[in-house]
Amino acid sequence: MKQAEADLRHAVNSRKAGDFEWSCFAAQQAAEKAVKALFQKLHLDAWGHTVSILLANLPGNVVVPKELIDKAKVIDKHYIPARYPNGFESGAPTDFYTSGEADTAIEIAGEIIEFCKNHINE
Repeated sequence: MKQAEADLRHAVNSRKAGDFEWSCFAAQQAAEKAVKALFQKLHLDAWGHTVSILLANLPGNVVVPKELIDKAKVIDKHYIPARYPNGFESGAPTDFYTSGEADTAIEIAGEIIEFCKNHINE
């Protein structure tokens, strides 16, 4: 969880610097690591990088609201195109990401982190 929170700080700092693609990617990473921290707390293995699938695969005693899974799908889209120069037909990722997308990704990651922390601290 500590790394999830550090990644979220990185997302905020990248957003402030105008590096919106990195902000979105760091937010996705923050959410992914938070969910994986919850899996670790439950003594379970988690595989993959798709936050919405990771949330959906939590055991039945962890009730994940559908709205949170839907929000996770928004940041799942930042895992690959935000990092790779061939993620878009032309141009670099920095040409396509916006401050609004970064704000949304940071907000969603924060919600997922809080959800996971609440279940870890039960």
